[in-house]
Amino acid sequence: MITTTYSVTGMTCDHCVRAVTTELVQLPGVRSVDVDLASGAVTVASEGPLDVESVRAAIDEAGYTLG
Repeated sequence: MITTTYSVTGMTCDHCVRAVTTELVQLPGVRSVDVDLASGAVTVASEGPLDVESVRAAIDEAGYTLG
């Protein structure tokens, strides 16, 4: 299992957390997503390395920006 933490900007509420989590868990190999709203840190546990552009696209789809 690989754990990677990303910085995401624009999240301000629980809806933001749900939107980002919903998009990221759909990526192949993702097992869990933990969002720290206060810091904007999003920690993703996956079976293998994730393509950063796929992560960026998922976060963009949720309406936020990978920092």
